[in-house]
Amino acid sequence: MKDWMKQIRDVTYDIEDCINDSGKRIRGLRTSLRCYCLVSSVYEILTWRPRRDIASKLSVLKMRAQQISERRDRYGVVNPAESSTSAARFDVADDQAPSLLQLVSTREPVGVEEHTRDLDKRVTCIVGFGGVGKTAIATSLYRNSGDKFSHRATVTVSQSTDLEAILLIIRDQLKPHTSVHKQLGSSEKKNSLVAAAVKGVRGHVSRGSSTVMAAICCRSDESEEAREIDHSTKTSYMVLIDDVWSASLLDSIINALPTGEESKIIVTTRFHDVATTQREVDIRKVRGLVEEESKKLFMQAYNESKGSKDGLFPEQVWKICKGMPLAIITMAGLVACNPGKEHQYWEKVCKDIFPESAKTGAEDLTQEEVARLISHCYDDMPAEIQTCSLYLSIFPKGYKISRKRLTRRWIAEGIVCEKDGLGVDVIAETYFNHLIRRKIIQPVEHNGNGKVKKCAVHDMVLELIVRKASEENFITVVGGNWFMQLPSSKVRRLSIQDSDSKHAKDTEKMNLSHVRSLTIFGSLKKQLSSHSFKFGIVQVLDLEGCKDVKQHHISEICEMFLLKYLSLRKTYTNQLPDNIGKLKSLETLDIRETEVVELPKAVSQLECLVNILGGDKATRKALRLPGDFKKKIKALQILSGVEVVEGSSDLRHLTKLRKLAIYKLKTMVTDASLEKLRSSIEYLGGCSLQTLIIDDESSDFVKSLDGLSSPPRFLVALELSGKMMKLPKWITQLNVLNKLTLSLTAFRTDNLKDLSELKALFSLTFCFRAKQQDRQTLSIIAKNKMYSDGQITVPDSGFKSLKLMCLSGPILPLLRFSRKAMPELERLEIRYNM
Repeated sequence: MKDWMKQIRDVTYDIEDCINDSGKRIRGLRTSLRCYCLVSSVYEILTWRPRRDIASKLSVLKMRAQQISERRDRYGVVNPAESSTSAARFDVADDQAPSLLQLVSTREPVGVEEHTRDLDKRVTCIVGFGGVGKTAIATSLYRNSGDKFSHRATVTVSQSTDLEAILLIIRDQLKPHTSVHKQLGSSEKKNSLVAAAVKGVRGHVSRGSSTVMAAICCRSDESEEAREIDHSTKTSYMVLIDDVWSASLLDSIINALPTGEESKIIVTTRFHDVATTQREVDIRKVRGLVEEESKKLFMQAYNESKGSKDGLFPEQVWKICKGMPLAIITMAGLVACNPGKEHQYWEKVCKDIFPESAKTGAEDLTQEEVARLISHCYDDMPAEIQTCSLYLSIFPKGYKISRKRLTRRWIAEGIVCEKDGLGVDVIAETYFNHLIRRKIIQPVEHNGNGKVKKCAVHDMVLELIVRKASEENFITVVGGNWFMQLPSSKVRRLSIQDSDSKHAKDTEKMNLSHVRSLTIFGSLKKQLSSHSFKFGIVQVLDLEGCKDVKQHHISEICEMFLLKYLSLRKTYTNQLPDNIGKLKSLETLDIRETEVVELPKAVSQLECLVNILGGDKATRKALRLPGDFKKKIKALQILSGVEVVEGSSDLRHLTKLRKLAIYKLKTMVTDASLEKLRSSIEYLGGCSLQTLIIDDESSDFVKSLDGLSSPPRFLVALELSGKMMKLPKWITQLNVLNKLTLSLTAFRTDNLKDLSELKALFSLTFCFRAKQQDRQTLSIIAKNKMYSDGQITVPDSGFKSLKLMCLSGPILPLLRFSRKAMPELERLEIRYNM
């Protein structure tokens, strides 16, 4: 049956490839009726060869499909019974978490207080097999003790043996952040320093440790090597080295770091022999939880995942997990997503998954039993959720996955489709939330509006997903933490993770002509040769954070006519060529945090474009729109990080626009342009606009928004930055607004009283950008307190739903909270200089 499924999957891929290839090679005939006969004859002559070639391919595919059907009948392959899958159909309406808006919890791990005591020795090693909670304990130590150190870094090692790559990861986190130009300008020197350190460590040269730390901790303004070494010996640091498999590799890493009592190293490993590689080390062996702690953890995870219905389950479901945290959490997600099952069902599941433990009464679960539970949870999921979970294998072990990046890629690949009258973006969000409920992915960071921003996958869960994806030829992973065999069949989706020259040679041996999704982490030059960067049917190309992306690569990308998703985020890309207009199928263009400052005019020809993501959110560097931003781009839903210039201020034709983020307005000087933009915002506010961000240095445009005749009532998120004392009058009418960010100049008691009436407000932020800190602005802040007898008062009533409040600026006025102010507040962030 598996072989039959594989044959069907392969022929389906090949059929889709053939259709895509035909669309690329044979263009449609566009001409008037008068000369149609003449042009048609010439067209048929010019295209006879590709049409003949495609016809022969279709004939072969038809024959293959017939042969697969005949073999199925010959060998008696039957469809699997429907009862084998508990969730045959995924109901979007019923699958909603109890609270979609929440803040990331920083609670301590359950029942491990003895392991989270203070760090006494330089090296602390946490030992235990997979799923026992080693990483959770180490992360808690890292978080609670991190403020004592000037530099921190964390790296996941696993089965990797690339010492140089590991040291470079540590260096990139410990060194102060610099601009792209500074990083590129000094990269060769720093890489040579690290290489020298690696060579020194391998040769047991004593100077290696100081050399690598010089590369790790060097400051951008300290170019002399001697000064870097001197700086490194005085720097206190904390390094978390997660999931080490090799004792010799751990010894090399620790020897590469400078000694010092003030610095601490936390190591997690599954093997006791690895922990004893160092002479002076604090070994903390982690065991399973006791019964009371197991129940507490289970109920905690169950309540996070359950929907509107409570399920019935016996105590056996957490007792059978033998105190193993990963097993308990996974079981809680499984139970929560099956509320209709009876006691007998769960008793049978426990016996099927853990037969050995039930018979022998073993104290701990084996690795195989935990893996069996994870596999059962995977098999229990609906088919479309399984496919979405397989996609997680694209990302490296320990990687923080962006929710939006993941869901946009699902949509571009066609994995998510419209369902039950809901759009693909809503369905993708629902699938993502279901994976969280299932505990397949774990939230690690939330946005200000309470939605998950980034997530992670436990290494044992990811190991199963990678194996499943490889078996089904869904995704091929090269490098990283996995030792995978080279695929014997065509590669469909390729993820090249940080790897050495050996893996690069393996990539060159593969058949990459059928690759439809390509993701590269690390260095492009190191992992994929330039002559191989030509793929005919690629639909998703993700180079986020990839180094060595050159201009000739961008030109080659513009020849990928079927491309739907293109991410060049955090790459050294400074210009998009005019032939980007060839990418007629492009839906997402992500060029955030690059050196691209202006979109070419050819972008206006991309009628399928849905997302334009540009600029830099931290520095507010903007992406300039072309002067003739034509009305062809009617499908656009997100226009983020842009600078609107003369000729591109009229956006009323973008009736599907859901997010508009303008980072720069100062070049717009004419009143006519301002009026067009204001009119566009007013018009789009009555259509589909949900997020509006405007950063206005002059503040003239932000102040003029007060004159809108009809407010944008559907706004969910609003950010207005400028020198404004009073808020727009219509802001109190935004009944569904849950995230609001304002300039600190508007931080006044009367404004707070008005905002307290917003019933759905979840997050409220008053902040200053670096470029706004001038004397005039500071004087405005100082005057704000005059409106309430010398201090800002948060009113007694209102803010019924507010859970997050942030204040950030160079100086803050006196602040007073009334006795019953903000009753639901969970997190208060206050940052200031004086």
